[in-house]
Amino acid sequence: MPIQQSDVLYTAVATAENGRDGRVATDDGKLDVVVNPPQEMGGSGAGTNPEQLFAAGYSACFQGALAVVARQQGADVSGSTVTAKVGIGKNEDGFGIIVEISARIPGVDAETARGLVEKAHQVCPYSKATRGNVSVTLV
Repeated sequence: MPIQQSDVLYTAVATAENGRDGRVATDDGKLDVVVNPPQEMGGSGAGTNPEQLFAAGYSACFQGALAVVARQQGADVSGSTVTAKVGIGKNEDGFGIIVEISARIPGVDAETARGLVEKAHQVCPYSKATRGNVSVTLV
């Protein structure tokens, strides 16, 4: 269910110049990066790209969701890591992305880890935003 504007706690603001071959910066100056298409897509690969930025945001958000569900279940996820792999390719509408989320949770057994990851996927805002639009595989 979408949130209402009155429920927003924080709004990130970023502005891009020249699309995939330019620059992206946040209004507070904390992020200011050159973006270039990767070499695999015919670009220079000199800067970062939107897929890397999305992967960074998704992995950080998912890690936060994992911590929330772990606290609720009394599980220890200290020392855990979450990696997001974001692929881009052609589809019937032009281009689309695909995501693989993998988590390493050393403090719990495999079954508990799998359950925590599945629950985190249900509450993570990035997972909610992509659900039904992007293929997301959990590892």
